[in-house]
Amino acid sequence: MSDMTNAGNEVEPRLITETGLDQRLADIIEPVLVGLGFRLIRVRMMNQNGATMQVMAERNDGTMTVQDCEEVSMAISPVLDVEDPVDKEYHLEVSSPGIDRPMVRKSDFVRWQGHLVKCETSILIDNRKRFRGKIVEAGVEGFTLERDQVAYGEEQKVTIPFTALSDAKLILTDDLIRDALRADKLAKAQAANQNEADDDQE
Repeated sequence: MSDMTNAGNEVEPRLITETGLDQRLADIIEPVLVGLGFRLIRVRMMNQNGATMQVMAERNDGTMTVQDCEEVSMAISPVLDVEDPVDKEYHLEVSSPGIDRPMVRKSDFVRWQGHLVKCETSILIDNRKRFRGKIVEAGVEGFTLERDQVAYGEEQKVTIPFTALSDAKLILTDDLIRDALRADKLAKAQAANQNEADDDQE
């Protein structure tokens, strides 16, 4: 079995993908991002400030700087102009997924184990479609939540297959902020060390 926490695995497929126009946009944008060393998190066309195309992306190590957002924006704009998938004026907004991020890949559930998540499923699991709790385990087929609110007769833990997932998002907590900042700092330090190593080899 491959290591699901492998940050270099930019081709790891997303569990939760778009539909309709958003899917067409993702199909256009994702190959460009992968070529630059980024992963697509989500594309969404929203009717705010006229129309806004929101693109969430991150580097394979989970970081995303303002410069990265500009790089992605400059790379995908010409491709979108050529393909012309949107029949009206729109504003392009590229951002990081944020701390309370959408969870779209199996590795997200491994990486953020121990944190609170809220999710929805496409089918009933234990007579429910909406869940909220701490990720206590993540495997190849699904993940286990320890619910923070249990109704009478329900088990504390529930296992949700990845195939049933329709939406998932981290819940902002002090622990999550602390761990996200620590992970970001570590990734930036590793990137800096890598750059120094590359410079030494030249």
